[in-house]
Amino acid sequence: QVQLVESGGGLVQAGGSLRLSCAASRRSFSYYAMGWFRQAPGKERELVAAVSWSGASTYYTVSVKGRFTISRDNAKNTVALQMNSLKPEDTAVYYCAAGIDYSDSYSLPATYRYWGQGTQVTVSS
Repeated sequence: QVQLVESGGGLVQAGGSLRLSCAASRRSFSYYAMGWFRQAPGKERELVAAVSWSGASTYYTVSVKGRFTISRDNAKNTVALQMNSLKPEDTAVYYCAAGIDYSDSYSLPATYRYWGQGTQVTVSS
């Protein structure tokens, strides 16, 4: 079992930046792929960014490439999502998620089994 706690959401104007952080409880954190999902009202949850267990490989959905950066610190059991050039369409509840990273499965939504409580990100126009 992995417990995840997010922080860093909030309200920002379009073009601004936010940094989300996620702290994981488990000692074997480094075995897990880590991802950030988001869900906007009336839409399905989508995988926004993910990082492999080692941090060497990352995935981004097309709409955030070049604007968002995911990173992890296995010594501190944390993962972060730096979000720049935010747009109103980035408004959503953002969730940190973890799953065992089998054979570079970090980019697959089905990999993720453990979820944080979510943090609201609102981008005003």
